[in-house]
Amino acid sequence: MNTKEKRLGTRAQIRALKNRERRIATAIFLVFILLIVVFSSYFTYNFLNQPQNQTTNPASSQPKAAIIDQLSLTYPNQTFIQTATNTLNQAGYTVDYYPGENVTVEFYRNLPTYGYGLIVLRVHAAINPYGQYVTLFTSEPYSQGKYVLEQLDDRFGIVHFLPYNEGDPEYFGIPPKFIEHSMNGRFQNTTIIMMGCDGLKYTLTAEAFIKKGAKVYISWNGPVSASHTDTTTAHFLQHLLIEKLTIKESGRETIKEVGFDPVYETLPIYYPLKAGEQTIENTP
Repeated sequence: MNTKEKRLGTRAQIRALKNRERRIATAIFLVFILLIVVFSSYFTYNFLNQPQNQTTNPASSQPKAAIIDQLSLTYPNQTFIQTATNTLNQAGYTVDYYPGENVTVEFYRNLPTYGYGLIVLRVHAAINPYGQYVTLFTSEPYSQGKYVLEQLDDRFGIVHFLPYNEGDPEYFGIPPKFIEHSMNGRFQNTTIIMMGCDGLKYTLTAEAFIKKGAKVYISWNGPVSASHTDTTTAHFLQHLLIEKLTIKESGRETIKEVGFDPVYETLPIYYPLKAGEQTIENTP
């Protein structure tokens, strides 16, 4: 009786051991499959988020510029894009164009790593609720369940179009803290032209770009209409890149030609002030 009970116990132990080994093998297999899925998703995402109309030659020593056109989803202006691209090409830049659907959180995260000497941010922007800084729009819908740790660390804003009605879509916004602490790599003395509203009503966003390696940040001191920022930026690029005027002179000549924003009476300014005496040659 006792011997029989011991044999049954031993067999049960063997079966339990085999079951345990099968469960471990199954778990290892599932983890392996999960890793394959994660890596496949990562490489697929990176492939799909390559810039459209990319003209960069890896062997070329030409400077690179990017036009980031988040406004294309709400205020498309192909005439401006073509004019700006032609001006940049004439000045010796190869140009990458990113339409609105590409302007995601991960795109901003990796932006410094792309090696651009000049970046045109044709994006919406919004002042944070406490009136301290401006937040750049992404086109990525907001979700409480994404980027949770960064959300807890206040590295995102929640932005929406005005006038806002309950139920209107909300998007992830890029505030200064994300620029400083969540962007990968560093800008290489990059000129940043931020075409959205209120980009330099406060300086914290500009300061974040400068701390991250940008050389100068150019934007508006208040709200601006889409049509006026397009016209102004096209003139500014002509003066800065083709005529080789300083940043200060380019701004002055542009205002002479196009004036203040006719609705909001705002104008473009730059940060830091000492950058005003620089030309594009010494602001790569």
